[in-house]
Amino acid sequence: MNKHLLNGFYKTLFSIAIPIILQNLLQTFVNMMDTVMVGRLGSVPIAAVGLGNQIFFMLNMVVFGVSSGCSIFIAQFWGAQNISGIRKTFGFMLLACFFVSLAFLAGGALIPEKLLRFYSNDQAVLKEGVRYLRLVSFCYPMLAISFSCQMAFRSTEHVLLPMVTTAISFVMNVSLNAIFIFGCQPLGIPRMGVLGAALATVISRAVEMIITLAVGITRKFEAMGKIRELLGFDLAFIKKLAFVGIPVLLSETLWGFGITTQNSIFAHAGTDSFAAFSIMNTVSQLTWVFFIGMGNASSVILGKKIGAGEEEGARAYTHRFCWFFPLMGAIIGLLLFPISRILPSIFNVEPHIIAITQSMLFVLMVMYPFRAFNMLIIVGVCRSGGDTIFASIIDNGWMWLIAIPLGCLATFVWRQPAWVILFCLESEQVLKTICGLWRVKSGKWLHNIT
Repeated sequence: MNKHLLNGFYKTLFSIAIPIILQNLLQTFVNMMDTVMVGRLGSVPIAAVGLGNQIFFMLNMVVFGVSSGCSIFIAQFWGAQNISGIRKTFGFMLLACFFVSLAFLAGGALIPEKLLRFYSNDQAVLKEGVRYLRLVSFCYPMLAISFSCQMAFRSTEHVLLPMVTTAISFVMNVSLNAIFIFGCQPLGIPRMGVLGAALATVISRAVEMIITLAVGITRKFEAMGKIRELLGFDLAFIKKLAFVGIPVLLSETLWGFGITTQNSIFAHAGTDSFAAFSIMNTVSQLTWVFFIGMGNASSVILGKKIGAGEEEGARAYTHRFCWFFPLMGAIIGLLLFPISRILPSIFNVEPHIIAITQSMLFVLMVMYPFRAFNMLIIVGVCRSGGDTIFASIIDNGWMWLIAIPLGCLATFVWRQPAWVILFCLESEQVLKTICGLWRVKSGKWLHNIT
């Protein structure tokens, strides 16, 4: 492989990845502060918020699936400097995500208890979870609009605005959490508990959406065309989008349902296990944001190169990514150990819940190199190259054929502790890595779809 093809590799990668990493880190802090602040109220409220957020997670997976499928086209159109194609794709993505969010809003506002019973039968947790979900669901359409814009902006290398709007949302969310969750007597605001966390989320999401739209329009970002340009797609264009995008949408939806099934497994393992699982997810996201950013950055870089006809350069970058990602996975995974030691000073829960969380974080440390490589293969390599069917198969096949059945056996039959259940659920990562290595070596992942 010619070394000149890799000139500026790290500069290109980190110039795109760092703002995305910072944005996701701030978003993680938003979720973490919700968990930490609500956690001060006890284990039932923290489990209730974790339960209510499973519906948000499912919406996020569907919206991410639609946006990711469309972003494949936007990145390649960006490489080809096809502005019309960018705007048509963005318009379709925006409409699709918005209408999906309305369906989730209806479910969360009208039948919250039916949705949450899928995850738990604990009446105390359900009662609080229903109160939280019924209010927080009103932020779903705003989330869909903001997320669609941010994905389009990232794919056209406008990565600073999403980071700034998320920072503003973070500051607002933390401030409003402190006021609404615990009350503020000088302002005459009563203690609202989990409802306060939901209200703070709705307000901060509204502000984030308004700023994202306003700046994108005034700065004339490539995706932000006139309405007739955004709606300029026809049936043939939709079919082209669907051929590549539907596997991504189905993959993210099925994967999201798989993750919520895993959450349900932990919820049925007991309130303590689910509380520990919620804390583990919140903490692990502090380090995992690095790979979310790197995965998205690699997708933009490879998609742009493919769209510009630089296929040899795309292959050279992919080979460099393939050793860089798992190496960073091993290094960054080690950060989970010192973080696990300070959990007692952050979360106001019983010592045995902290111990359960620490054992689960150790399992994640072992799996991080595999997880990092799989993020690259699925989000960065296969999707940017239009190889979405293969990505969908390996992303979901091993989860549903191996990981979830093992997790169910460990929980309901073998009655194993939480860390063993998690290890069973993470077993898919090794199998996905083997398949991903084979696909890269075959070269069959690369397709110019525009």
